[in-house]
Amino acid sequence: MLTVPVWIAALMGSALIANTASAQTMTLTSPEITEGGTIANEQVFKGFGCTGGNVSPALTWSGAPSGTKSFAITMYDPDAPTGSGWWHWVVFNIPPSTTSFPKDAGGVKKTAITGGAIQSRTDFGIGGYGGPCPPPGDKPHHYQITVFAVDVDKLPNAKDDSASAALVGFDLHFHTLAKATLNGLYGR
Repeated sequence: MLTVPVWIAALMGSALIANTASAQTMTLTSPEITEGGTIANEQVFKGFGCTGGNVSPALTWSGAPSGTKSFAITMYDPDAPTGSGWWHWVVFNIPPSTTSFPKDAGGVKKTAITGGAIQSRTDFGIGGYGGPCPPPGDKPHHYQITVFAVDVDKLPNAKDDSASAALVGFDLHFHTLAKATLNGLYGR
């Protein structure tokens, strides 16, 4: 009778070890933004009363699962006083061989983002990177930069740079294999 519970425990332990060994964790890092740290003025929006440099941070990611056919990157402020947050950066159809962006890649006139990747509209109404710019006097807002490992080379519904963040998010909901998020804070 004791051999059955031991056999079951051994089987369950083996399954747990196999799942842990095969699990892969994506990471996202930036020399300009540390997890939970304050975002520098260089990355802050220039406009809407903000006087930052509007320079997108350098980003590096790793640990994408096998089957990744493209990446997407978003920057989102869930604390924006809109009822639906604020999208600051939306990039999709990034080739799977790309694992980093240099600083200031998010400028729409820059050529750092290539290979068919698309920077679409932000909630500022323009494409490319739009840095933090919360209302004066608000508590510091959380800015979530997320890289998504995607199971298709091109998102099926978001076709070009006029795609809204909501449409890109809809596609990502159905095609994300894994993701990693880096959180920065900014207030004024």
